[in-house]
Formats: sequence, C-alpha cells, structure tokens
Amino acid sequence: MNYWLMKSEPGDYSWDDLEKDGRTYWDGVRNYAARMHMKNMKVGDLAFFYHSVNERNVIGIAEIVKEHYQDPTTDDDRWVAVDIIPKEKLKNPVNLDQIKADDRLSEMALVRIGRLSVQPVTKEEFDIVVEMSNA
Repeated sequence: MNYWLMKSEPGDYSWDDLEKDGRTYWDGVRNYAARMHMKNMKVGDLAFFYHSVNERNVIGIAEIVKEHYQDPTTDDDRWVAVDIIPKEKLKNPVNLDQIKADDRLSEMALVRIGRLSVQPVTKEEFDIVVEMSNA
C-alpha cells in the first residue's frame, strides 16, 4: 500500500463535499510530477485530503477506488484522474504549521515541495500525522 496527500481548495471542493458525494474523481491536475504520482496510485491506497490556501489543514483520509484514467475535463490525453472515497475524517485537523514544527516530518514532501498538489507520503509520515490528529 502507498500513501499520498491530495490538495484541494475548500472553496472549490472540500472534505464535506467528498463526504456528501460519497465518491468523486480527482481531476484538473496539470503538473507532470503530480500526474506521475496519480499514475502510481493503486486501488486501496490511502491519501490525506488537504485543505489548501487559507486553511492549510490535513482534514481527512480518502481511499483510491479507481486507478488513473483519462481526465474527463480535458481532451488532452496527457492528463489523468483517479476516483476516491472518504475513508475517515481526522479527529482533529493537522495544520501545516504543526507539521513543519515536528522534526520527524522535516523531509515530508508537504514541507519540502509544498506547492505540489498530489504528493507521496511515507508510511511513517502518515502514521505521525494521524497520531497528531488524535492528540
């Protein structure tokens, strides 16, 4: 199993929207590195759902339920989408400042290359963030 972090502006699509919909496709990614990560996602992988821009919080955990396919929002076959479902909302959101303050997460992609909209997370990082949400 692999772990990921997927960013969304809550004004465009929030965790609450995902819970209400029950399933969605993750589209609109136009960055080659993020696309590569989406192509590596497998059914059953877990992804942090991250509210970007003003909130900057890891808010929940989504599960990949359909591997990459042509992004339905474009005819350009270079871009892909994946389907996700809500797995669970974190007990408490984990803010980017909290993540940056934890030395154990200093190599996390969110800290090093924060602008990337889809990024890998190690199992250790995933467990630490989940632990932080339970504090």
